[in-house]
Amino acid sequence: MVAVKKDKINGDALGTGRRKSSVARVRVRPGDGKITVNRKTIADYFVNEQHRKAIAETLEAAGQSDKVDVIVRVNGGGITGQSGAIRMGLARALVSFSEELHDELREGGYLTRDSRMKERKKPGLRGARRATQFSKR
Repeated sequence: MVAVKKDKINGDALGTGRRKSSVARVRVRPGDGKITVNRKTIADYFVNEQHRKAIAETLEAAGQSDKVDVIVRVNGGGITGQSGAIRMGLARALVSFSEELHDELREGGYLTRDSRMKERKKPGLRGARRATQFSKR
């Protein structure tokens, strides 16, 4: 069973995606294919084609490219982490929008959380693993 999240006021399908230290709150509603990220168009927010493609391929895998509008609020991390968070949040929102899309998105790997995070700095070291240079004398 899939957790279905809908907005109580206007019925938008909701999904939350996370990647590295980025968090994306995604809203999907019936429409004509507009994607808005932090109140900007996707082309204005993501100048790199690779980041736009990561988001668009989620819609294409579900076959919803020109059937839904996507509104995203994303913060934290960098551009790559944000696009990955949007990709996952969009997949979750699409499943909330229409549950029969779950199997296609699961097989494509869009619903899997990428758990790689930055490793914490350890005491006595210069970074997570980098030690100070050894001095013989």
